[in-house]
Amino acid sequence: MATAPPLTLADVREAAARLEGVAHRTPVLTSRTLNALVGAEVFIKAENFQRIGAFKFRGAYNAIAQLPPEQLAKGVAAYSSGNHAQATALAARELGTHAVILMPEDAPRSKREATAGYGAEIVTYDRYTEDRTALGHALAEDRGLALIPPYDHPHVVAGQGTTALELLEETGPLDALVVPVGGGGLIAGCATAATALHPGIRIIGVEPEAGDDTRRSLAAGARVTIPVPRTIADGQALATPGELTFPVNQRLVEAIAVVGDDEIVTAMRFAFERLKIVLEPSGASALAALLAGRVDRLPRRIGVIASGGNIDAGRFTALVGG
Repeated sequence: MATAPPLTLADVREAAARLEGVAHRTPVLTSRTLNALVGAEVFIKAENFQRIGAFKFRGAYNAIAQLPPEQLAKGVAAYSSGNHAQATALAARELGTHAVILMPEDAPRSKREATAGYGAEIVTYDRYTEDRTALGHALAEDRGLALIPPYDHPHVVAGQGTTALELLEETGPLDALVVPVGGGGLIAGCATAATALHPGIRIIGVEPEAGDDTRRSLAAGARVTIPVPRTIADGQALATPGELTFPVNQRLVEAIAVVGDDEIVTAMRFAFERLKIVLEPSGASALAALLAGRVDRLPRRIGVIASGGNIDAGRFTALVGG
């Protein structure tokens, strides 16, 4: 991959202008019960209310919207376990082009059906034995499609950064921002915006215990690869941090907290019962870190990204209904 120029607050602001009137400006939720449990003032950016049910629409639209007309006529490709798949499919439809999406065979059925519902062609692969990045590049090259990766793309990362931009516009300065980490695009974009606006803010990432590739990589000072994680947080089941996103996170992220699947379920249940919202496991991991006491030196005012709510009723009930 060619070295991309450093991402800046200006890039995020430009993405925000491009998304205005297209992406939802999602609500910021507060809860006195949550504040009392945590011992801090918490502001939750509810990206489960974003189009396609997750923050991913921001980055996909921002990237596809900048393609030249001749490429839009040919189409786009992406690889994803679900949310980026849906985001790329919808953004492609909105911008008058066609999407071909590479999805793992075990992707949640609801996410596959939604992706197809937005008009995309789906090609499947085995996430445990095949390399989705290599497959995605080959698919795009064979068909002449523009590849829109889920996080390793500067325009995708800039789009994701609008999540923090909106949050901080509403809340004012925060002491810390807690963000779920998969490939690192969301936290890289959010950290870029947040630290530029408020240089003293602490950026804390959250990964599932079984998928702590970013935590290990930060400790090692270089990207490391772990076995493909088996966790209920399918959106965070990655083996290695992004090539583009890792240097950004290495520079701006203070720490990575990890949470167990049981702690994620507890957060999903709390969000449903007390906040009256549905979060998928990946979307609940940052909230789980707070509820489980995983954030060190707890600050006074904390922003939390609830990154998505794409989970079908059957799986949600199976996880939280016990």
